[in-house]
Amino acid sequence: MLQRIGFDIHLAVSSPTMLVANLLVRPEFQRDLRALEHLSISPELVSEAYSDPFGNRAVRVAIPEGVDLVELSLDTVAYYSGEPDPVVPDAEQHPLHELPVEVLQFLLPSRYCEVDSELMDYAWQTFGSVPPGWARVQAVVDAVHERIRFDYANARPTRTALEAFREGTGVCRDFAHLAVTLCRCLNIPARYVNGYLGDIGIEPLPDPMDFSAWFHVYLGGRWYAFDARHNEPRIGRIEIAYGRDAADVAMTTVFGSHELRRFEVTTYELPDA
Repeated sequence: MLQRIGFDIHLAVSSPTMLVANLLVRPEFQRDLRALEHLSISPELVSEAYSDPFGNRAVRVAIPEGVDLVELSLDTVAYYSGEPDPVVPDAEQHPLHELPVEVLQFLLPSRYCEVDSELMDYAWQTFGSVPPGWARVQAVVDAVHERIRFDYANARPTRTALEAFREGTGVCRDFAHLAVTLCRCLNIPARYVNGYLGDIGIEPLPDPMDFSAWFHVYLGGRWYAFDARHNEPRIGRIEIAYGRDAADVAMTTVFGSHELRRFEVTTYELPDA
C-alpha cells in the first residue's frame, strides 16, 4: 500500500542568515520510500546535510545577501503495511534502575515539558492507582484527549505542557507535550515525535493537511507510538523526527527575522498499483 507525502514551504527573510530544515524522513523509515526523497531548495543555495544528536536528518542552508524568499519542497511515495499502531496491553513498565542509560534523558524536564511542576502531583494523584505499564499510559492518553480541545485558531508555538493543561486547548503538539510530561512524571520514558499522518482508514478530517505530532513511550524493551489527539491506533505513520519535545525537532529554524509565506503538506493514500 502506498501514500504520497511531501510539502511546499516558502519562507521570506530580510537579511543574510541560516536556515535549518528538519524535514526528511527518519533513517528507520527510509526503507519504506518508493521514490527519491529529494529536498528541493529554490533558489539553489549552499546546503549541508547532517544528523542531529537524536539521529534525525537535517539540512543546513546558507542564505546570502540578495535572497529574500526561500522555497522548500519535497514530493515522494512511501509504502505502509496497512496495519494500525501496535496495541500491547501486557507491555511492562521498567524499574528505573533497569532502563537503558540512553533513554534516561526522556524522563527529565525539557523546554515544553515541565516535569518539575504541579503536573507531578496531578499525575500521581490521578494515575498512581492505575496498574503500571500499558494501562497507565493509556489512562494518561485518555485524560489528555478529554482535557484538551483541538483548535487551530488557538495554536501558539510557545505553549508548554503546563499551559495546555491549564488552558484546555491547543493543537496536536500540545496534546503530545502534555502526555509526554505526565508519562515522565510517572517515571515512564517518553519522547516527542512528528511526521506524516494521513486520513487512512478513517473518515477524512475537515482540517487542512499538516504535519502531525504524537509521542513514543518506552515499555517492555521497545518504543511504542501513542497519540493523545486522536486516541486510537492509526495507519500509515511516517516519522520525520523525534526528540525531548518540539524544540528539538522544529521543522524549520531561521536564525533571524523571517515570515512564513506558504505552508502546504501532502499526505494521502494512493490507489493500489
